Amino acid sequence: MRLLRGEVGVDVIAILAMGGALLLRQYLAGAVIAVMLTGGTALESFASARARRELSALLRRAPRFAHRRQGDAFIDIPVDDVGLGDLLVVKPGEVVPVDGMIHSGTAVLDESSLSGESRPVRLEPGTPVRSGGSNCAGPFELQVTAIASESTYAGIIRLVRAAENSKAPFVRLADRYAFAFLALTLIGSAAAWLASGSPLRALAVLVVATPCPLILAAPAAIIAGISRAARRGIIMKGGAALETLARTRVLVLDKTGTATSARPEVVAVETVGACSPEELIRHAASLEQLSVHPFAPAILAEARNRGLDLSFPAGVEEQMGSGIRGELGGHRVAVGQRRFVAPDSDPATLRSVELRTAVEGSSGVFVAIDGKLCGALLLHDPIRPETARVLRELRAIGIERIHLVTGDHPDVAELVGDVLGVDRVFAERAPEEKVDVIRQLRSEGVLAMVGDGINDAPALALADVGIAMGARGATAASEAADVVLTSDRFEGVAQAVRIARRTRAIALQSVIAGMGLSLVAMSFAAAGFIAPVAGALLQEVIDILVILNALRALGGERGTGAARPELRGLAEGLASHHRSLRPRVSELATLAVQLDTLPAAEARSRLEQLRHMLETELLPHENEEQQTAYPIIEKMLKGENPTGPLIQTHNEIRRLSRLFGRLVEHLPPLGPAPEDLRDLRRLLYGLHAILTLHFAQEDELYSLFRP
Repeated sequence: MRLLRGEVGVDVIAILAMGGALLLRQYLAGAVIAVMLTGGTALESFASARARRELSALLRRAPRFAHRRQGDAFIDIPVDDVGLGDLLVVKPGEVVPVDGMIHSGTAVLDESSLSGESRPVRLEPGTPVRSGGSNCAGPFELQVTAIASESTYAGIIRLVRAAENSKAPFVRLADRYAFAFLALTLIGSAAAWLASGSPLRALAVLVVATPCPLILAAPAAIIAGISRAARRGIIMKGGAALETLARTRVLVLDKTGTATSARPEVVAVETVGACSPEELIRHAASLEQLSVHPFAPAILAEARNRGLDLSFPAGVEEQMGSGIRGELGGHRVAVGQRRFVAPDSDPATLRSVELRTAVEGSSGVFVAIDGKLCGALLLHDPIRPETARVLRELRAIGIERIHLVTGDHPDVAELVGDVLGVDRVFAERAPEEKVDVIRQLRSEGVLAMVGDGINDAPALALADVGIAMGARGATAASEAADVVLTSDRFEGVAQAVRIARRTRAIALQSVIAGMGLSLVAMSFAAAGFIAPVAGALLQEVIDILVILNALRALGGERGTGAARPELRGLAEGLASHHRSLRPRVSELATLAVQLDTLPAAEARSRLEQLRHMLETELLPHENEEQQTAYPIIEKMLKGENPTGPLIQTHNEIRRLSRLFGRLVEHLPPLGPAPEDLRDLRRLLYGLHAILTLHFAQEDELYSLFRP
């Protein structure tokens, strides 16, 4: 049966060759064949062990014990006995045993086993932590949010074990080649005997005929590719996933959490009356400190970016789905839906906010003080800075069609699709309808689906290759997917495809080269130029060459960010500066809208503040980028220099800022006259548009180098 399945070609040829050597009294040749066959098996074991090194290391790191607080002491317990809400201590050098939240102390973690990025991350109290990271600093306390079996690292280990036990279709194809090669060898051996009348020539053909390149090279290359992917934070569930991913021609993306970050950001602040944007955000953020709403972190982050001091509220009441109320400095503050915060307000007030949220797919959070509507915060889920660049890379390496599928309204989905440059957008699709989309698109070629949530699991399971973003323990998406990106970075998709294609190419190369060398050697043996002993030695040389070639799949070019550690800090710093400047940039458009309604004196004051911001914050930032970051980027990217157009954008920003400054200088002392408003609005809108575009361009560029 094993022979019929094509799994023992090399053994049959070796047995025939050793038997023939004994019959023909070629004892040395027989001994060499036996030694070389044993050596080939040992070489295969070495290759597999070398290729599995990263996978094995990942499994060995799995923590077995945790330190749980019991009274004033900590006791060691098996990690499987950890319960929800337990308080653990993670000592220096230990692996975080379960998912949790930093309870006390600052954690510095090496999450390279999860993300493939070796740079330590610093986490403050209240920050969620995934299991699997190593503590690089002092001890910290961890409050458990998921038991061991449901934590991130346990899920990754399950995926790795599944990957180790899988066999690729390409390897099975190689087995079939080996069976065919066995038949060819027997025919060639018989023909050499009949043509020459010498059984030694038949024996020589048998000796040099080696299907080892098929039996050894393909599995070694596949395992090496899986191991390399694991080192980069990409878990492939076996060779079948890798081989299919290498042939992918169509990519389908989920929107939320995949193309976008799934982390809302404040993009605009609209105010009513005399309430300033800073006052509005300060009140909202102070109240949101005690909220569990998903928008609370975004509002708090906006307050931090603006450097605002928050107060602690009293008498807080939260109504889920509507909003939160509390008292701040003697004032009653409400944050949430308009009907909740100010039910008696004029519906026409801030109607523009509701219209904008409907068109753009953003969300409005209204703020009222003492029952009077003061304004609103606009939040949206931003597209990942690296997404558009990664999609261009995927097209360059062979992905022919890219589609976006989402449950959002078509207007919102089309806006995202336009930014990303996808071929087609499928909007308002429920989970079961996403499955129908996958069935429809599979006719275009081998299809990969990228998603991150429970609603993506059915589509991920149906796709030829399912790719799950950001492993989180035993989530449905991770379990349904064939490839899991343990890092929440979209670059992992392109890395996975590149590794898969390179691995498959190396496996094919090894097989073709090895079989070619074997056929050439068989021809020489049949002609009488190679003796049985020399043939046995030549066979092993071929085996060694193809195995060493297959192990090249362990290596490869490194990513841009990993090869340039000196630029990562600079890029992260400049991107952080962007985050702090964005709120000020959004004020340009907000003030342009409000100029007609503001008192002249207040309008002049706001214009002066913006001019001061442009001259003392924004322009120095642009100059710093051009003088420090751009030369380094140009040097490192060599022939692919994207900074030229960005420098031209800097020049236009300086020009508009200078015009704006001059216009503000010449305003009447009491404020802008009606005839000044048109030019002021034109410059404000122009600056807002070019700065928004420019920041997006630079964020995409810096995403090349950030962890």
